[in-house]
Amino acid sequence: MISAIVLFIIAGLAEIGGGYLVWLWLRESASPWYGVFGSLILVLYGVIPTLQNFPTFGRVYAAYGGVFIVLAILWGWWVDKNTPDMYDFIGAAICLIGVSIILWAPR
Repeated sequence: MISAIVLFIIAGLAEIGGGYLVWLWLRESASPWYGVFGSLILVLYGVIPTLQNFPTFGRVYAAYGGVFIVLAILWGWWVDKNTPDMYDFIGAAICLIGVSIILWAPR
């Protein structure tokens, strides 16, 4: 379970970080190298979820979506300095509950 959580976090950070670098390049006129490195990180993001031990692609990506939401809120708080409100935290908690049900419900 710990390795699954770590892989979800690493994949989320790769997607958000890579996307952020591309954002800086295209929207904030940063160096084209930001776009190059961001794109490489996004390719790495595409590989990381394949390291999960869950047997179904759809279930892994559905669960990852919930983790991504939480990481995106935290990224906005720490990097963009946009403080989440109570509804952000409630929504994030609901997403994590959903992720837990998707991944670890007895089947």
